[in-house]
Amino acid sequence: MTMADVTIMGAGVFGLTVALACADRGARVRVIEKRAPGAGSSGGIVGALAPHVPENWNAKKAMQFEALRMAEHYWADIAARGGVDPGYARTGRVQPLAHGAVDLARSREAQARDLWQGFATWRVLPVADAPGLAVDAPSGFVVHDTLTARLHPRRAGAALVAALSAQGVTVEQGDSPQGGTVIWATGYEGLADLSRDLARNMGGGVKGQSLLLAHAAPNLPQVFAEGLHIVPHADGTVAIGSTSEREFDAPDTTDAQCEALLARARAACPELAKAAVIARWAGVRPRAQSRAPLMGAWPGRDGHFVFNGGFKIGFAMAPALAQIMADLVLDRRDRVPDGFGLVA
Repeated sequence: MTMADVTIMGAGVFGLTVALACADRGARVRVIEKRAPGAGSSGGIVGALAPHVPENWNAKKAMQFEALRMAEHYWADIAARGGVDPGYARTGRVQPLAHGAVDLARSREAQARDLWQGFATWRVLPVADAPGLAVDAPSGFVVHDTLTARLHPRRAGAALVAALSAQGVTVEQGDSPQGGTVIWATGYEGLADLSRDLARNMGGGVKGQSLLLAHAAPNLPQVFAEGLHIVPHADGTVAIGSTSEREFDAPDTTDAQCEALLARARAACPELAKAAVIARWAGVRPRAQSRAPLMGAWPGRDGHFVFNGGFKIGFAMAPALAQIMADLVLDRRDRVPDGFGLVA
């Protein structure tokens, strides 16, 4: 491969991971961000790296599983290279089960043994035997999986910036590339630009609100209860999130929906009842129309590529997908998973 010049537009987790993947292969890399690293949805506070349920296996689920398997080594390497801890740990997850959901959960237990290849487990347990935070489970049972992990999104972004800096790559402020090969990783605003250019709906933004509590449970599993993530972090906080708002007036302000999250979290985990709220966050996540990340050449723009649409699985999948994007951009080797590509 000859030395390539690659400009990455956007310094969220997709932009930063693909910048590092390209720099590691000898490319001359520039990262341009119009605000600051992690200024969009990558600057959040929740950081749940959770798998899809182990059934109806497809390319997206297989890709996510591989990404979760490589995550521990990847983030340890990032921390070593830049000296910044991303807050990663594979602590697992507990899911309280509703009445009528226990049999289905037990059927998934058997499928996880095959699909997760012994790397992790999915078990149905009596709620009294569940590890971690005490939870309310209407059925009396929970699922405990050992595949789910967590990291601190803001710290993970800072760790990636530090690792890039160690490679001689800095994040510049700006809003336009200056020739050469360009990878657009510009979040929900980038999906809007792509939709306008291709004259069809390629996706949009979904606002999420979340909050952070002062409660030390650094090594305990996270909880997933009726769509709500409760994620203990290593720094003595617990993150709660998030809302999913298709319609919103402001992209970065919190409101009563954030307070409703708090009430739900305290109902699901009573020991959080007295934990103080220390931060609230809101941001807009890029959701592709296909619901899978978008990866590929930008139709009609020679030398331009799209890497976008991480939505709720961006931090989980970005390290693995960034390697595939580097293959495509630098070597023109197409390993993009089925359903992730752009169609002209």
